[in-house]
This record gives sequence, structure tokens and C-alpha cells, in this order.
Amino acid sequence: MSSLVGVDGIVQIGEHRFRRMIDQEVIAGRIAELGAELTEAYAGRLPLLVGVLNGAAPFHADLARAMEIPLTVDFLRVGSYGNGMSSSGTLDFTAECSTLIAGRNVIIVEDIVDTGRTIRRLREYFAGRGAASVAVAAMLYKQEADLIGIRPEYVGFTIPDRFVVGFGLDYRQEGRNLRHVYVLEGQAAET
Repeated sequence: MSSLVGVDGIVQIGEHRFRRMIDQEVIAGRIAELGAELTEAYAGRLPLLVGVLNGAAPFHADLARAMEIPLTVDFLRVGSYGNGMSSSGTLDFTAECSTLIAGRNVIIVEDIVDTGRTIRRLREYFAGRGAASVAVAAMLYKQEADLIGIRPEYVGFTIPDRFVVGFGLDYRQEGRNLRHVYVLEGQAAET
């Protein structure tokens, strides 16, 4: 049984305990900064913000609201984690974008970039459909785990290679609704 009520910054999900790592107020402040950066970079370009479901949904919504320019939104769903704590290395498209991509300035909105494999494949997907440009906005980036070596253009927080939940991120589909980001207890929580 899981508990999403935190005591002293600790939540229990399944058999694992997670300690608070990034507070919601800090997240909100950084998203506002990213929104301002994207507003400046994409003024007059009508960007298409594509949220990668399920994890990026909260970040995608907040980022879209933080941008003060005309934009459009869409979503796609891919998976690489299954029910585990590490990427399987394969990417499954379970729902593709419904928007015509050709000629669009696409911003892929991800909850987390770790190995870089998913982002590399998504960049190829949008480039193959004729996007005018493709950039990545990631709430979290695990530079230590990046096997591809291509940092997202817009990063909320660079974190250590640790398993995290909250603010859209999950463990076995639980914990997405947590307002803060939590790290698996016993792993270093410095950001």
C-alpha cells in the first residue's frame, strides 16, 4: 500500500521511501524563468509545444502558461521505463502527435532526460516529419547518465543520476501527483 502524505519530507510509494529534493516553489520559479527564455527565443515563430505523456503533463501545462506568446500544444506518448527504475533502452510510441509537423518550430517538453536515447529518437521523429526546428525543454536533466551527450536546450534543473518521483514523474505509475520532486531515500539528494 502506498502513502502520498509526506511527513518530514518523506513519502512512501510501494516498498520505497522518497525524500523531498526540490520544493514546488523552486520548481514554479524555474518554470517562470524558462517561460521567459522561450518567450524571447520564439517570439513571432508560433512554437508547437509537444508534451511527452504521461510524465511531462504538469511541466508542459505550467510551461505553456509561462510563455507570453502565441503557441500551440500537442502531446505524444512514448515509453522506455515500463515499471522499473531504469530505462529499458527501447522506445515505444503508443500515441503520436495529431498536429501536422512540417514547417513547425517544435519544442519537445520532457519531464526528465537521462540516457538521452528518448530525446535522440524524438528529435529524429520530428525532423523526419519536416519540422523547421526541434528543441528540447526538460524539467530535469541527469547529465551523469547521458549516453548521447546532447544537453537539452532548455533545462529546469540538472540533478545527479538518482531515481526521482513527483511533479509528473512516477514509480509504477504512482507519485505523479506529488507537488515536489522526491529522490529515492538512501541516494544523495543534492541538486
